[in-house]
Amino acid sequence: MAAKENFQAINILLVEDNPGDIRLTKEVLKEGKIRNNLSVVMDGEEALFYLNKQGKHKTAVTPDIILLDLNLPKKDGREVLSEIKSDPELMTIPVIVLTTSEAEQDIINMYAHHANCYITKPVDFNQFINVVRSIENFWLNIVKLPSPKRK
Repeated sequence: MAAKENFQAINILLVEDNPGDIRLTKEVLKEGKIRNNLSVVMDGEEALFYLNKQGKHKTAVTPDIILLDLNLPKKDGREVLSEIKSDPELMTIPVIVLTTSEAEQDIINMYAHHANCYITKPVDFNQFINVVRSIENFWLNIVKLPSPKRK
């Protein structure tokens, strides 16, 4: 409810390499009820540059929440999650793993590395939209998010 109480937009970092999933997520969040600023990076290495405000991301806004795919180029989501959750400046940012992997070992590993949530992406277009709307409703409307630490 933080977004409604102070009328500030929620800052979301989407770490996703599939252009179709990026487009759909943008559309669903744009039509949503919660004001948000969506930033997108397409590989794990760039995600860490963004979060650490390095290179072209020096002025990046610390996200309130991260939507993280697992199967990414350069550094996969498993490595990204591990680095986020081991960094005292970043570890309190909720990370929602949003991936096609249904592998039990991935689910176990992501929770062992302190993922806040693990969601398997549906392949059906309408189901995907429903999943993103559910994420928005729960994580941006119901959950109380911590104020991000600013570097």
